[in-house]
Amino acid sequence: MAGNHFVLDTSAIFTLIEDEDGADRVEQILKKNKVTVPWVVLMEVLYISRQEKGEEIAMQRYAAIKQTGITIVWDVDEPTLLTTARLKASYRLSFADSIIAAIAIQQGAILLHKDPEYQPLQDVVEMEILPYKK
Repeated sequence: MAGNHFVLDTSAIFTLIEDEDGADRVEQILKKNKVTVPWVVLMEVLYISRQEKGEEIAMQRYAAIKQTGITIVWDVDEPTLLTTARLKASYRLSFADSIIAAIAIQQGAILLHKDPEYQPLQDVVEMEILPYKK
């Protein structure tokens, strides 16, 4: 199914929200592909936005994401839990990135991001890397 199904990392969402390099690619993917976002991405967008921009902006961003039609993964099944634990134990990934990568693997999706932390997973999960911040 990879090739038309993407899992977006928090960095991909912020690329779009903040109109950073690669925002046009994120828009293109949203228009033409199946897109999934794990709940932990929403949590990260909310808390980072709240810290940097305040509660009102954070909630506006949350509502905007939910209105895009993106499929949100609210639950984690046992195979995803086991994959998450394996990734967390084997690679230097944050808790959130372990969940995001595991969901991409379990769904056979392309992980869209611009987070160098995923570098060690290049042989584990298909990914498309957006331009890194300069």
